[in-house]
Amino acid sequence: MPFVEPGETHHPNKPIGSKQCQQILSHLQSGRPITALEALNLYGIFRLASRIHDLKKNGIAIKSRDVETETGKKVSQYYID
Repeated sequence: MPFVEPGETHHPNKPIGSKQCQQILSHLQSGRPITALEALNLYGIFRLASRIHDLKKNGIAIKSRDVETETGKKVSQYYID
């Protein structure tokens, strides 16, 4: 399924073509991975996992891996091959 245009809806409560989804998709397509903290700092997106879910539902092949932060905590990092 191709990416839905802005304003179209895949889920009755969330437009998949939202600005947040577009920002995350552009970031990933540029070859840069992203974590939840980076999404918050760069784009003000609090629920990265939800936006990743929305993108995956629209056929975007996003992968994840666990990375360790400077404080030793493990977090998910999302990327596109």
